[in-house]
Amino acid sequence: MKNTIKINRTIQGLSQEQLAKAVEVSRQTINAIENNKYFPSLELGLKLSQILKCSVNELFSLD
Repeated sequence: MKNTIKINRTIQGLSQEQLAKAVEVSRQTINAIENNKYFPSLELGLKLSQILKCSVNELFSLD
């Protein structure tokens, strides 16, 4: 699974730390998701899409 979290986070002007606080996870979790080392739950995916102001489909896609 690929994601565009880093791109969307940058567009919104958020650091990994700021995004992590907004969705109530650690900065390391955001880093792992951005580097495809961790796949978030549906709930976390929905929170990320809400904060990053885009759809889940825009954030995540299958390889």
